[in-house]
Amino acid sequence: MIKNQRHLFDIPDDVAYLNCAYMSPLMTAVQEAGRDGIADKGRPWMLSPPDFFSRSWDCRSLFADLINAPAENVAIVPSASYGLAVAARNLKLEPGREIIILEDQFPSNVYVWRELAAQYGGTVRTVLKSEAARYDNEGLDWTAAMLDAITERTAIVAAANCHWTDGALIDVERIAERTRDAGAALVLDITQSGGAWPFDAARVRPDFLICACYKWLMGPYSLGFLYVDPKWHGGEPLEYNWIARRRSEDFGGLVDYEDSYQDGALRFDMGERSNFHLMPMAAAALGQLLEWGVDEIAATLSAGTAAIADRAKALGLSASPPHLRAGHFLGLRFPSGIPDGLLARLAEDRIYVSVRGDSMRITPHLYNTQEDVERLFAALEREVRA
Repeated sequence: MIKNQRHLFDIPDDVAYLNCAYMSPLMTAVQEAGRDGIADKGRPWMLSPPDFFSRSWDCRSLFADLINAPAENVAIVPSASYGLAVAARNLKLEPGREIIILEDQFPSNVYVWRELAAQYGGTVRTVLKSEAARYDNEGLDWTAAMLDAITERTAIVAAANCHWTDGALIDVERIAERTRDAGAALVLDITQSGGAWPFDAARVRPDFLICACYKWLMGPYSLGFLYVDPKWHGGEPLEYNWIARRRSEDFGGLVDYEDSYQDGALRFDMGERSNFHLMPMAAAALGQLLEWGVDEIAATLSAGTAAIADRAKALGLSASPPHLRAGHFLGLRFPSGIPDGLLARLAEDRIYVSVRGDSMRITPHLYNTQEDVERLFAALEREVRA
């Protein structure tokens, strides 16, 4: 178990921030790395052409280590939606074939598939909560429902490692195996689990995998990563920028236009990927996650959310059982629905959580203390009595 790490963050003692699934706070070291990067851009004569490549490669490699993948299989993108758009551009869909998604899936992982289905005459097959509820008396078994939904008509399965509204767990390794057997492609958005819940790209082998940086990767906004399986390395990027081209390191030769790309997934990199303040921030955050260890982070957070779930049950609040929930992420449901004005009242007490769908998301991290939890329950007890 990892001891409390609040000293690494700039979080006042009277703030109970239990909302990492919304946006992680930045460690002070990550903030400092960003300030140093801004200072570098303030003195551009201190930046040389190799800096355009080395810093982004460092980040690419760190994320690759986090998911057990080769660095050359990782592209740098500005957002999850950008990475999903890359996947959609390269996955063709025959008329009548299906794209499988989940009910209440994150919008960026829905809109892109609706567009693709409309373009090619396919259909979007939404696996419903009512279907997931059939497989387990205690909660939603999305894995079983998805396995049932994948058929010979399936062309693409678009999912996540856990549901973003309540943390319901999806066994992506089993989903990946069934998807391959069906001859379909697997696209995963692990923004709500990457860095806090173990993921092994070598075992799962998704076609595309996207992870934004500003949540559980504990890095900056407007930056993310896209894993691309080698079979798609010859695909079509969204942009046709200069830095993704072969020999782009030779600034003096950039007018000798080059049609071929850098090796691996680098052709899918966003323009201006070398961002001189975001890259150092992401590197600092990813480096700390790797030092802690994702398995150790997951174990520590799982123990904390399990204790919260047990106490919440005594107040009449329900959560998915441990075997159906990613341990770092807790969705609590009130018996009569989320009370009106709940978030505003909690914020008045400087307690911060989220509401998504019918769940109140409690998503702590290593910076949370037992005092934070006590303050949360004091507020929840008032809500239940009201």
